[in-house]
Amino acid sequence: MPPATRVRSGVVWAVPALLTAAIGATGLGDAQLWRDELAAWSGASRPVGDLLRMVGNIDAVSGAYYLFLHYWIALFGDSVIALRAPSVLAMAAAAGFTAALGARLYDARAGLLAGLLFAVLPSTSRYAQEARSYAFVSCFAVLATLLLVAALHRPTRLRWLGYTAAVALLGLMNLVALTLLAGHLVLVALSLGGRDRRWWHWAVTVAVAGLLVAPLALLGLGQQSQQLNWVGTPAPGELLALPGALTQAAAVGGMLLGLAAVGLGLRARPGIALAACVLAPVVLVFAAAQLTPLWVVRYLVFTLPFACLLAGAALAGLRLTYALLVLAVLAVLGVPAQAALRRTHEWPRSAAIDYAAAAGAVAAGQRPGDGIVYSPRTGSWPMLDLAMEYHLRDDRPRDVLAATGRRERADLWVGECPRPAECLAGVERVWLLVRGDHDDPVAALADGKRDALRAGYRVERSRQLPGLTLALLVRTG
Repeated sequence: MPPATRVRSGVVWAVPALLTAAIGATGLGDAQLWRDELAAWSGASRPVGDLLRMVGNIDAVSGAYYLFLHYWIALFGDSVIALRAPSVLAMAAAAGFTAALGARLYDARAGLLAGLLFAVLPSTSRYAQEARSYAFVSCFAVLATLLLVAALHRPTRLRWLGYTAAVALLGLMNLVALTLLAGHLVLVALSLGGRDRRWWHWAVTVAVAGLLVAPLALLGLGQQSQQLNWVGTPAPGELLALPGALTQAAAVGGMLLGLAAVGLGLRARPGIALAACVLAPVVLVFAAAQLTPLWVVRYLVFTLPFACLLAGAALAGLRLTYALLVLAVLAVLGVPAQAALRRTHEWPRSAAIDYAAAAGAVAAGQRPGDGIVYSPRTGSWPMLDLAMEYHLRDDRPRDVLAATGRRERADLWVGECPRPAECLAGVERVWLLVRGDHDDPVAALADGKRDALRAGYRVERSRQLPGLTLALLVRTG
């Protein structure tokens, strides 16, 4: 490859990757960890043996990511920025791979524009700034497709091995993302004749990757009803809202969809293959969700790079000045969403919980010997106790009703004392942290806790915070 060509090829993938990293790193620590990230921190911060026992009971589908994060924390710590930094790097790689794939399927301009488009999507920043696996899923989805295109063009053992590894990593990060293989099937069919030996190569690599992921898939299927019991059956109308939901902004999603539709009609073979990589996962997950809880929009975020590639092909047909102007308009439309995601990661944002404010209030007012009580607790996802543990560490009040710890239970929750009055004996002051806004926070508790606190304590002061009510109770008599 001539030097000038190598430089141009490097620019195609490096510029989107650097732009994605820069945008993702902006305000990386502004939004506090939300409940899903707290769960990731809880799992990853355990000894490896405890972590493996936990994923045997819950969150097996995130087990590979938790294991990676465990070793990352050992090297770089568990600050908000440290926890999220791997996602920034993974999403930057996804942008670079998107541009490289566009250059292979179309040309350098289409690849560069697709990568830049992906970089400015609000959802790219959203998942680049989250300590969860979704950025890695996007990265491995595009990498697997890039390696498949390369292997089909010039088959080598190394390229097929790389594709196998990328598909396996994709499944280990999110089992739902393996629906991308339906899009890969279309890509292979468009690229090969019926008797081509590369069909056999592709089938073998997919089978090997499937065997590598199978143990995780079996565990995950057994845990699905417990983890996704809050997910409803999607209605057809949710498909219409999907572009906006995926991109985190309705105007951005609509504009991306329009550009992708134009790009689909420009070059049939790559256009159909890329459309399949977008539509096949959506259709398969939507259909499966009619029978089992599965429709979680963020599980499909890995389809966005392929939509961006179709849109990049459309933009490449314009003069570069006009194409960049369209990109600028799309970026401006996403500014409100970009700002909002740096305030909170909760969804809907109206349900945001200010864990840090509650932790700060407790830290400022606690005394030696104080206890703390949480509601809701076991089996609930607000993760109030995990938030206090993360923010206050060993300086938090004693969890007076904790009977069995998370590590002993091998899950994300604490087992509570069956006789609250006995566990509260000798505790003069109790902090009460309750989800939601309550004029009488004690009344919001389950019977046993409510009766024990009513009988022995009075509310000295109560404060409502975003998503929470924090009260201090002192013993009567």
